[in-house]
Amino acid sequence: MKKLLTTSLFYCILGLISGIYYREITKYADFTGKTQLSVLHTHLLMLGMFMFLIVLLLEKNFGIMSSKKFNAFYYIYNAGLLLTVGLLTFHGTMTVLGQETGAAVSGIAGLGHILLAVGLVILFLIMY
Repeated sequence: MKKLLTTSLFYCILGLISGIYYREITKYADFTGKTQLSVLHTHLLMLGMFMFLIVLLLEKNFGIMSSKKFNAFYYIYNAGLLLTVGLLTFHGTMTVLGQETGAAVSGIAGLGHILLAVGLVILFLIMY
């Protein structure tokens, strides 16, 4: 259970730092337009911190960590989330700085979303 709490805390800290980063980089660049950085901290807090708090409750009530599939869920979901928010950060920063990003950035971000979906499917299979 400590692993899940630590993971939740990690995403909480990243979420708070990303909110500060968004505020400071847009202020520094005098940027007032739309950027993906505006949703970065929400993604980290909801898909990271709150998700793992919910998984912690599932572990406490149902013991899901004892499933053979749990490690697959844990690592695939985290990889997907980190890939997704990493690309959100990159794309949003480039937007604020007035730089274009190619289609590859969107494609790689799509892979992050696919990994998130696979992780969620595994979690539901564990619960089923």
